[in-house]
Amino acid sequence: MSGVQQIEVRQEDADQRLDRWFKRHFPALGHGRLEKLLRTGQIRLDGKRAKAADRIEAGQVVRVPPLGEATERPKQPQQRRASAADDRWAKTLQKAVLYKDDDVLVIDKPAGLAVQGGTSLSTSVDDLLDALQFDAKERPRLVHRLDRDTSGVLALARNAKAAQRLTESFRHKDARKVYWAVVVGVPEVRGGRIDAPLQKAGGKGAERVHVDEEGKRAVTEFAVIERAGKKAAWLALMPVTGRTHQLRAHCVALGTPILGDGKYAGAAAFLAKENLARQLHLHARRLRIPHPTGKGWIDVTAPLPEHMRKTWSFFGFAAKPEKDPFGERNT
Repeated sequence: MSGVQQIEVRQEDADQRLDRWFKRHFPALGHGRLEKLLRTGQIRLDGKRAKAADRIEAGQVVRVPPLGEATERPKQPQQRRASAADDRWAKTLQKAVLYKDDDVLVIDKPAGLAVQGGTSLSTSVDDLLDALQFDAKERPRLVHRLDRDTSGVLALARNAKAAQRLTESFRHKDARKVYWAVVVGVPEVRGGRIDAPLQKAGGKGAERVHVDEEGKRAVTEFAVIERAGKKAAWLALMPVTGRTHQLRAHCVALGTPILGDGKYAGAAAFLAKENLARQLHLHARRLRIPHPTGKGWIDVTAPLPEHMRKTWSFFGFAAKPEKDPFGERNT
């Protein structure tokens, strides 16, 4: 067919979803049309049918059918114009490095900064990766995600091989992630497992999940570390699965929404009579993951952000729990 392009995936485009590759190289191609082209087999990856969520690797060939004059492939990926906010965030991230070696970079992501951009977001970690290249030959790559309003440990790969292996570790649940949260109210039990399937709901830009028997299985382990009477509790949370907004929805299902999570609990997520930050009190505290070289483990802890430190002080919570509530599993 005339006008068909066979485009080889470049190294800098490796280890990302196919739909994000199209968004970068063919920005005027709408998502609906992209899905139709995939569904009808007009777009192929190495000659085989593909899905939007398929991850691409360097050297693979994408078959791109004629897309019309509005979606001609630019010679170079479109570059967004850096802003003063980008510069401020870049400097913040450069000072937020928790761990760095030749293969892996771990940062303490600030609350309020998205990991990847969207239509209503001006800046994201993804936009600032050049600032985190440091002495590496390649631009770092995202290998997992955190919600925009969640702070804490975020790992990045410093080369393509490390990206592949780290992604596999997250996918195969070899990574151990522990979050800290303050919740409104106190769970009826000291700890346990929340096994409640989650279903996505809401339109574009307003994505939410809710417990639904028809949804995808979602499992979270939790432990109550300390209580503040019956008002609030400090929880440790360990997601076994990795669904969107899983911890937030599961805390609501537990009857104790995360403090500051108005999106999921409305007014019930706030302690109206207390002078506490109205930010989300959810923090990715610790990440333990096999090193991509196969030599040992990476074990990184992120300090609490300022708004949560103040809440810890307000309730008189200890600086850290006496012991790991989940033990040393996944080791």
